[in-house]
Amino acid sequence: MIADPIGDMIVQIKNAGEAGKDAVSLPYSKLKEAVAHCLAKEGYIKSVSQKGKKLEKTLEIELFRDNDIPRIRGVKRISKLSRRIYTKAKDLKVYNAGFGRIILSTPKGILTEVDAKKENVGGEILFTIW
Repeated sequence: MIADPIGDMIVQIKNAGEAGKDAVSLPYSKLKEAVAHCLAKEGYIKSVSQKGKKLEKTLEIELFRDNDIPRIRGVKRISKLSRRIYTKAKDLKVYNAGFGRIILSTPKGILTEVDAKKENVGGEILFTIW
């Protein structure tokens, strides 16, 4: 059993990119799919698709590379199972001078800090990526 599925997901994606892999396969969940679509929208991964049926569902994530260098250079899990971190929309700031993103779980879905600020909604800070 995986204790932290989101933390495991982002580390597997980062490690697959550093190992030179083109794609990674993960156990499916709706939350993981929403996070993956958010990362695809921001250009950190190429595409997301689900394979299989019922209990054998997997999430296939195709990684994005620039000149054989992985696009994802680092990730940091902020809100953990033992300590949840929440923020208001007015407290959101640009992360890493605009070269990174903060991914949040909000009432309007999984959003980056830029989209959450536009929607004027806060939420749980899941992780940062650069």
